[in-house]
Amino acid sequence: MGIMLDIKFIKENKDIVENACKNKNKVIDLESLISAYDTRTTLKREIDEINTKRNVAQKDRNIEEGQKLKGLLEEVETKYKEADKQFLTAMLQVPNIPSADTPIGKDDSENKVVRQWGVKPTFSFKPREHYEIGADLGVIDTETATEVSGPRFSYLKGDLVLMHFALINFILETLTNKATLEQIAKEAGLTINPKPFIPVIPPLMIKPNVMNKMARLEPREERYHIDSDDLYLIGSAEHTLGAMHMDEVFDEKELPIRYVGYSSSFRREAGSYGRDMKGIIRLHQFEKVEMETFCLPETSMQEQDFLVAIQEHITKSLNLPYQVIICCTGDMGDPDYRHLDIETWMPGQDKYRETHSADNMTGYQARRLGTRVRRTDQKIEPVHMNDATASAGRTLVAIIENYQEEDGRVRIPEVLKKYMLGKTHIEKLPTLV
Repeated sequence: MGIMLDIKFIKENKDIVENACKNKNKVIDLESLISAYDTRTTLKREIDEINTKRNVAQKDRNIEEGQKLKGLLEEVETKYKEADKQFLTAMLQVPNIPSADTPIGKDDSENKVVRQWGVKPTFSFKPREHYEIGADLGVIDTETATEVSGPRFSYLKGDLVLMHFALINFILETLTNKATLEQIAKEAGLTINPKPFIPVIPPLMIKPNVMNKMARLEPREERYHIDSDDLYLIGSAEHTLGAMHMDEVFDEKELPIRYVGYSSSFRREAGSYGRDMKGIIRLHQFEKVEMETFCLPETSMQEQDFLVAIQEHITKSLNLPYQVIICCTGDMGDPDYRHLDIETWMPGQDKYRETHSADNMTGYQARRLGTRVRRTDQKIEPVHMNDATASAGRTLVAIIENYQEEDGRVRIPEVLKKYMLGKTHIEKLPTLV
């Protein structure tokens, strides 16, 4: 199994790695890790030496010496396996090094606003929260879902479902159109290959060892586990999209490779007791459209900026005011080199809420997955990986709150109308008799 940080890098840049661990609130004993590596290296050398002697004994037909060396080999190999296990376990805990522009901070209160866009809507009435509007229209039904499935589940109904799929259609049309992507890159001032995204509906379940290679198994208490089959339900399409090319080697000319995946996502929300209990902000199950890309190391920062530009294009097209945030070290995942969020204005809540995230993992996940690229000079190295939200349930929340009308209906954003079967509003669902 590969790991993000080469042990040579760790040994030569111990201070940098220690700072990364500290700033990401990780407690790692680097001395023990390096010691385990040195022990492993010594034992590997011993194994090679014993094998060389065994070959000589076999050539000389020295059966007694051969038997003695075989016993010694088994003993050393047992020690090696234990040292190897200790080393890999320790290495898998070491987080990625944050980018130079990542703010150092303890939690999301120390994230920084990069830019803002849009004019917050004004209303001739007091704007309501999405769950009130949705309940009155009959299109968000958490009450029945709680009886059927428990808290943090919801039925989406009627015109809201049509709008959900209208949004997906709009996103797929955007991401598969080379000319549109070219224009997005141009407007963002990026010189980047506008290669379209390949749409994917990925598996909703993943093996534990593969989830671990993606460095997304933890925090395990947030995951749903199926004991009978030892599988986890994915928390985002990226979990099975990113693992599609395990142990593969791309040719340099094939990159970038971009996917857009649509899936249900499952999260236990174990760490958010009592928060956002109403509506569809923080559900155990929600629908999500996710972007996942594989690119050359020298283009991964631009690739992330491109994904954020796409997120901004989608949000601007919906005319939703937003701000782009760069997350601090204490509010980013272990695999993240650089983490950007988009927070969209929610009038009913009178605040910005996170609706999109974009993570640049550099080669961290790729090393663990064995996903590499062969350069034109035949050198083989890990690819760089990025993932980013295209839309999730919170996008619907933002539309409902920003497009609400005094009569309780919700206008359909102009860009989605062509997918809405002639409807201009989310109308009240007829009451069942």
